[in-house]
Amino acid sequence: MKVMVLGATGLTGGKVVENLLVKPEISTVVAPVRHAMTLEHPKLDQRLLDFDAMEAQAQIFQVDALVCCLGTTLKKAGSKDAFRKVDYHYALNAARLARKAGAKTLILMSAVGASSDSPVFYSRVKGELEEAVRALEFPYLVIYHPSLLLGQRKENRTAESLGMAVMPYANRALVGPLRKYRAIEAKRVAAAMASEVATSGQNPAEHEGVVIREYNDILTMGNGD
Repeated sequence: MKVMVLGATGLTGGKVVENLLVKPEISTVVAPVRHAMTLEHPKLDQRLLDFDAMEAQAQIFQVDALVCCLGTTLKKAGSKDAFRKVDYHYALNAARLARKAGAKTLILMSAVGASSDSPVFYSRVKGELEEAVRALEFPYLVIYHPSLLLGQRKENRTAESLGMAVMPYANRALVGPLRKYRAIEAKRVAAAMASEVATSGQNPAEHEGVVIREYNDILTMGNGD
């Protein structure tokens, strides 16, 4: 099975790549990147990509499945337009090209609270992307709704660093319907995504339609408890 991971240099995407590379069901992991990764593996196919001109390299999107972990922050992007360009347009363009090339499965990293009607800009963009990829009609679309992702990032995100210090304690208070807002380790999310992709290739008849994964599902699939 040939799988593309978008956002392969990020916190979750990088771990998805590592998980996929050791799975016997996966023959090739395509990683479109702006700059070469230090990781090397016989199954890893790195492709330098101009994200503003993806159509020029449409052939690299000929994969069985796409895992999209692409994302940024308003602070890093610098403006709402720049944020939307990455989190909406780049992600949607990649999904569109993969679907056109024959991809059957899309695993999309979104966020808890995502809604096109949300008054929160971040959540609204995520919700708009979800609606847009649904319209592409992938036979199997899985949308992940994690809350705060825990893990060591390459860049410093002050707000998230503070959140990571507090959330392990706050998690205990988030029970019942609020459990979906618990912070979760990025490695758990990545393990769940990789497992989902590999399984979907082995049993395609059992993996159809649109599925939303929240905290409980993600923990179970990522071997959490």
